[in-house]
Amino acid sequence: MNEKTISNKERLAIPRQKMPAQDPNERVTNFREVNLGYTPELARMEALRCIQCKDPVCIAGCPVNIKIDQFIKMVADGDFLGAAKKIKEDNVLPAICGRVCPQEDQCEKVCVIGKKHEPVAIGHLERFVADYERQTGHVEIPEVKPPTGKKIAIIGSGPAGLSCANDLVRLGHEIVVFEALHELGGVLMYGIPEFRLPKEIVRQELDGLKQMGVSFQTNVVVGRSVTIDELIEEEGFNAVFIGVGAGLPWFMGIPGENLAGVLSANEFLTRVNLMKAYDFPESDTPVFQCKNRNIAVFGGGNTAMDAVRTAKRLGAEHAYIIYRRSEAEMPARHEEIHHAKEEGVEFLLLMNPIAFIGNDQQQLTGVRCLRMELGEPDDSGRRRPVPIEGSEFLLPLDMAVISIGNGSNPLIKQTTPDIEVSKRDTVVVDINTMATSKNMVYAGGDIVTGGATVILAMGAGRTAAKAIHEKLMGESHGFDEW
Repeated sequence: MNEKTISNKERLAIPRQKMPAQDPNERVTNFREVNLGYTPELARMEALRCIQCKDPVCIAGCPVNIKIDQFIKMVADGDFLGAAKKIKEDNVLPAICGRVCPQEDQCEKVCVIGKKHEPVAIGHLERFVADYERQTGHVEIPEVKPPTGKKIAIIGSGPAGLSCANDLVRLGHEIVVFEALHELGGVLMYGIPEFRLPKEIVRQELDGLKQMGVSFQTNVVVGRSVTIDELIEEEGFNAVFIGVGAGLPWFMGIPGENLAGVLSANEFLTRVNLMKAYDFPESDTPVFQCKNRNIAVFGGGNTAMDAVRTAKRLGAEHAYIIYRRSEAEMPARHEEIHHAKEEGVEFLLLMNPIAFIGNDQQQLTGVRCLRMELGEPDDSGRRRPVPIEGSEFLLPLDMAVISIGNGSNPLIKQTTPDIEVSKRDTVVVDINTMATSKNMVYAGGDIVTGGATVILAMGAGRTAAKAIHEKLMGESHGFDEW
C-alpha cells in the first residue's frame, strides 16, 4: 500500500500488527528480551493504520507531548531515521519508553481509531524507530547551545533526572548528575528486568547524554556524601533538581515478615538486575535459591509481575502472584499479565496474607491467607476486598517477595528540612514548575508523585528544566525551537 494513495477506509481495514516475541517455553529459561520488535515491513504496515487526525489527541495523552502524528507519518513513508529524530525532539529515551511505558493508558488510550478498532501501536512504533537508529549506527547527537556559565546539579540518574539533564545541557548549561549506586540509570537499571528492558540499551541511551556534555558521578549519596546545601553554598551550583525516586519499600505489617526468605521486591530485583544474581557464581551477589522452590510475590503491579517472572526464570517450581483483589483491579499492564500467564505464573486472586510461618531456624515455610470477596469501591475507585469468614488456609512457601509499593527516599527530609514534604513524605512542588519550597531547588518523578511511570517522571523532568532555565536566564528561548 502507498501512504499517499491509501484511503481512510483502507487504513481502518488493516489489523493491528502483532509484536513478534520469544516462545514462552523458551523465554522462561533465559533472561533475553521477550518482545523481539517490529520488522520494517510490520512497522510501515502499522503506521499506515494512522488516519492522521486534524486534531491528534494522542499528543496530549503523552506526558512529554511527542509529535506522534508526525513521527508515524515518517514511518509510513519509510523515513525511519527522520521519525527517530522527530521523537527525540521531546523524548530523550525512546528505546526505553517504547518498551516500558503504559501506552494503553496514555497515548493509545485516546487514539481515535481505538474507539471502534484497536488503537495504533504507538509504543511499538516508537521502539522500532529508536532501535533502527541505534542498530544502523545513525544516532545523531542533538545540537548543544553555547555555554551559559550556569551549573546545575541533578540528583538521581533515573528517568526524571535524565530528562531534566537532557533539556538543560542542550540549552548550554553545565550539568552534573549524581548517582548513589555504582551504575547509572536508576530504576531503569535496578528495577526493570533484562527480559523487559535490556541494560545495554539503557547504557547506550546514557552515552548520548555523555556525548552532549553531561557529567556523571556515581557512588555519591546526596544527603550523606554531600548535602543539597553544600552543593549550592560550597560547590557553586546555581540550581538543583531532585529525582531520587521512591526507593523505600513498604511491607504489610503482618507477623513473620522478619523471617529469612521474606524480602522486598526492591532487594530481589536489584540483586538480580543490577548485580546479576542470576549468573551466580560468575557474579558476586547471590540471591535466594529459587530452583524447584515455591515462590510467592504479593502485589498486582508491574513490579510484582517483574518479580514473579524473574522467579520463574530462576527455576521456581511454583511462582505465585497473590493479590487481594481480582484481575480486573490489577494495576499491572495487560501485556505483563498476559506474558506472566504464558510463562506459567500461577495467579492466586482474592487472597490476603495474614501471617508468615517459619520453622525453628526462623526460615519461611509458608503463609497463612484468607480468601476475599469484593465489596463497595474504596478511595481508589476499586472495589474493596472483604474477608470471607472461615476461609483461612496455609500455603507452603520457600520465599516471599513483597511488592505493594514504595515510599519516598528519606534522606531528603532528614538532611534538608527546609524542603516541604507531604504527609506521605513526598516532596511538595508547584506542579507548573516543579519548584520546591527551597529557593532554586526543584524536584520531579516518584519523589513527588510516589511510584508512577517512566514517562510521567520524564515529563516532570522536562517541566523542571524549562522552569530552571527561565529562572536562571530570564527567558524561555530554546524550548519552542526543538
